[in-house]
Amino acid sequence: MFRGIGRLAVRRPWLTIAAWIVLTVATVMLAPKLPSTTDQAEFLPSKYETVQVMEVEERAFPREEQPAATIVFKRSDGGKLAESDQAVVAKVAADLTAKNYAGIKQVVTGPPMLSPNGEIMLAAVTATSKNVFTQEIFDSVKQMRLDAREQLGNGPLSMGITGQAASAVDSMESAGDTDSMIMLATLALIVVLLLAIFRSPLIALLPVVIITLVFAVATGLIATASKLGGLKADASVSSILIVVLFGVGTDYILFLLFRYREQLRTGVPARQAMAQAVERVGETIASAAGAVIVAFLALLLSSMGMLRTMGPALAISVAVTAVASLTLVPAVFALLGTKAFWPSKAWRREPKNALSHRTANLVARRPGVVAAVSAGILVALTVGLFGFTAEYDANSSLPKHLESVKAQDDLARGFAAGATEPTLVYLEDRDGKAIPEAALKAFGERIGQVEGVGQVSPPRVSPNGSVAQFSVVLDHKPAEDKALALVEGPLRDTVHAAAPEGSRGLVGGSTALLADIRDAVNRDYAVVFPAAGVAIMIILGLLLRSAVAPWYLMAAVGLGFSATLGATVVLFQKVQGQHGLLFMLPVMVYLFVVAIGTDYNILMVARLREEAGRGKEPKEATRLAVAHSMPTVATAGIILAGTFAVLMLAQNSMLQQMGFAVSFGILLTAFVMAVLLVPAVTALLGHRAWLPGRPRASAPESGAEVAGPGAPATGGPVAAGADAREAERAPAGSK
Repeated sequence: MFRGIGRLAVRRPWLTIAAWIVLTVATVMLAPKLPSTTDQAEFLPSKYETVQVMEVEERAFPREEQPAATIVFKRSDGGKLAESDQAVVAKVAADLTAKNYAGIKQVVTGPPMLSPNGEIMLAAVTATSKNVFTQEIFDSVKQMRLDAREQLGNGPLSMGITGQAASAVDSMESAGDTDSMIMLATLALIVVLLLAIFRSPLIALLPVVIITLVFAVATGLIATASKLGGLKADASVSSILIVVLFGVGTDYILFLLFRYREQLRTGVPARQAMAQAVERVGETIASAAGAVIVAFLALLLSSMGMLRTMGPALAISVAVTAVASLTLVPAVFALLGTKAFWPSKAWRREPKNALSHRTANLVARRPGVVAAVSAGILVALTVGLFGFTAEYDANSSLPKHLESVKAQDDLARGFAAGATEPTLVYLEDRDGKAIPEAALKAFGERIGQVEGVGQVSPPRVSPNGSVAQFSVVLDHKPAEDKALALVEGPLRDTVHAAAPEGSRGLVGGSTALLADIRDAVNRDYAVVFPAAGVAIMIILGLLLRSAVAPWYLMAAVGLGFSATLGATVVLFQKVQGQHGLLFMLPVMVYLFVVAIGTDYNILMVARLREEAGRGKEPKEATRLAVAHSMPTVATAGIILAGTFAVLMLAQNSMLQQMGFAVSFGILLTAFVMAVLLVPAVTALLGHRAWLPGRPRASAPESGAEVAGPGAPATGGPVAAGADAREAERAPAGSK
């Protein structure tokens, strides 16, 4: 099949390129735009209590406004607020309301918002819609900060704004232009490394152009699928899509170009060399893409709507990238021929690649030692995983100098830590009847007796009296572990048990939502990861025609996954003393290290099988495979790892964690697993790695075999005529 695809692309390059241009224009012009959505009901399935709370709230208390932020006032000298100070706060709140900020309904304060110790006074900022994460509200919060400070002037009062919208503003500003940094770093790495390897400006720029085109097609197809096929996706997927496409796309293009150059060095004509390159690595690229696609599609099994929407979208993008790599890329290089390498002539001769040859010789001569050392490194790093603590408080990652962080600390001086985001408790009569006042009072008293509950407000009752809402302030910060444990355990247990006969009690709010998310994440770890592993093993088995190799390949991948997380725990929790790691970090490592990083293992083991199919003995096959594949794996790994390493420049500690974990994990996958561990284990197993069958011996590929540093290429232009036909007739199964 891949022989036919390669021949069609190089024989009809203009037709292939025209088809891609038409497809790109059509998708850009006809596809709908990806919508933006903040529907929390889609975030978790209805079995979770917070989703049920949203349904009750919508029914009983239909409203549009939503608390957006909290203004925290204090005296600059730290003293108690006098009556005159409280009057100034009230005037500031009234003046801010009068300014009619976009998306803001009102700013209110009053005596109840004065802290018990008299040092802190609050003003609540209410939005006009339920969604407080809009750009107009963000802009309003920024302007409100400036206006409030101007009104306070040089007086004794100071203020700061915290809460959901304010924290979101600070989070985005602390991240800076992270997306731009990632894009620029990615482009720079691709261009610089490809220039260094191929010494051709054209080859350095072409992947960027091709991947940009693929991005347009993939985005259009995702949007179309979202509209016509019921696929849930939103505009937030675009940023992660960029990284995936540049990572995967560059990998596949490099897989093809390195083999293309290898064929050219044997003296094969350019178009024939490209057709042979597609034939030989086409199955590898398709299998690698298949592994990534099934890994992403496994996210459909997730409980979390965010991951369920991300999976199919990323799968579509990888599929488009694979098709482009096997059709568009060969067509472009078929037209350019060897001019693509201009002005360099280095493509004509075999490079020394001294490091690759020394590594290949080491792995082939001492596979047992290499396997033991590389596996030992991964196991040692894995030990750190036992100290992993999941962090659900996104604000804890923000720099301490930000206004929302300092205002939250000031608020905690005067109020219970959970005052800014109270937990909401609902009592609903199942038959829709009014709940007696005595029952409401008793229910509220039971809640107040729970250890860790600081305050319970009088109930807010729905118009028909069948639903009551209690605002519960916890003694802990809304997103910290103690608050999550309190809501998930004692508070919910008490609410459920204290509900009078014929009614039900429910606990909602941001803390309860995080507790449900934690439960969903733990469930996903136990379901999504094993499902993806099984699917990838099936693909590896089909590619390698082996029942043995997929097992040690997946064992290596699992070891790399745990080693990556273990190293991240050691650096950030043990060395830097951070409380925990981003709760989504294991999923991110899964997406970018396990799914995409598996490409390198597939490339290496496919070459091992190919060399074994030519009749090479296991150690010789290992030497040739490592020598040929290491430059490709190293280049692709460095580009992808470097892209994510840029995140470590951000001030946000969670972005730093993600940047380190993904970049370090990709380097482990490329340089420890793919280059050392997998080939060493394959050499140790010998022919048993390919049981129950054995790779078929095929006609030798035309051209040079790697003999060592500086070895000259054999089978040049003179040998090419005889050997090229033999290589072209080599069966696809031996690749």
